[in-house]
Amino acid sequence: MTSPLSTLVCPYCYQRFQQRRIMFRCTSLLGPKGTRCAPARDAALSERFGMNEALPPVFAGGPPVGGWRGSARCPDCGGESTQRICPHCHTQLPVHFGKVTSRLIALIGAKNTGKTVYMTVLLHELMHSVGRRFDAAVVGSDDHTRGEFSRKYEDLLYRRNMLPGTTRPGQAELRRPLVFKVTLDRPGLFGARNRHTITSFFDTAGEDLTSKRSVDLNVRYLRGADGIILLLDPLQMRGARAAARPGVRLPGMDDGTDSPVNVLTRVTEVLYEAHGPAAGRRLGIPVAVALSKIDALRHGFAPGSPLLREPPATEPVFDEADSLAVHDHVRALLHEWDGEQIDQIMRKNYASYRYFGLSSLGDSPTADNRVDPRGIHPYRAADPFLWLLSRLDVLPSTKG
Repeated sequence: MTSPLSTLVCPYCYQRFQQRRIMFRCTSLLGPKGTRCAPARDAALSERFGMNEALPPVFAGGPPVGGWRGSARCPDCGGESTQRICPHCHTQLPVHFGKVTSRLIALIGAKNTGKTVYMTVLLHELMHSVGRRFDAAVVGSDDHTRGEFSRKYEDLLYRRNMLPGTTRPGQAELRRPLVFKVTLDRPGLFGARNRHTITSFFDTAGEDLTSKRSVDLNVRYLRGADGIILLLDPLQMRGARAAARPGVRLPGMDDGTDSPVNVLTRVTEVLYEAHGPAAGRRLGIPVAVALSKIDALRHGFAPGSPLLREPPATEPVFDEADSLAVHDHVRALLHEWDGEQIDQIMRKNYASYRYFGLSSLGDSPTADNRVDPRGIHPYRAADPFLWLLSRLDVLPSTKG
């Protein structure tokens, strides 16, 4: 449990605050004083996320009792409330926030890398096949996440078989993250116990990474991230485009499309500014560099390539040896595909990073931007996230 002075990071606005600063929202029920608080537009929610519905007022909760306060009484109506609120954006915080581990995973990538599709498939896999393998329960932490993910993401891709449109650039402040709680069994001194981790995903537009200024303004959540998944499209690399399977639709390279190297460079600059390591020291934040759309290139891999086999799935642990084999192979592919600058930047600036190759859909989409008729069969989509969980001591792993 955190202390009253512990610094927390809101999983919605990514602003930092101390435990004792957590606020509460009145229930607007009839209170002991015989009055009820009238709902009104919340200026903080409106400005941050464009939410203009009338809501009960928020109030300071007072000093936490024993480092934690789960409820407080409204000073106006006297009613007791358990709705704990971020003091910055006024979003209701997940249950047990501050008591359980909160891991913010930043998902970033240039335009047309397939971030929205990847996020949807990753979460779907965590809720189903990967969840079963690791005996993990993955649920949305709030009504917005549960409804938005089901209606906007999962329904479109898995039931209507349509790919989402490009995430609109700008107005990053108005895009609300999807927040999930991951519950795993971890062995302990007195037997297995549940371990809860709150994870937050933010679907940033690729165009929000095309300049240093836009990274600073629109990708604030990088500063609060515990781990990063950097999604790169190898088909945006000259060497990989030439090696793509015949008939694969190659992504356009217009003025709004920035190179993976430039995106990585800008993100690295922001992280240095945010974390401020001493001169000559590498960044400590773990970064999973994932090459997407690997299905379009697998036909050219040599027999024995780790990207031609399914990942081990026998034990509920992250397989470090398999991951290192993939890492070495992807690094070799980067040099083969004229992406050696990416490897140079990672080696010189990051103390903890890992390369991955994956396919969110399993096959390239059709010409009319729909899922292949054979359906969705992702390949190694969860590997980057599982590696980050293992690095953050949430998931056990084998020794490499």
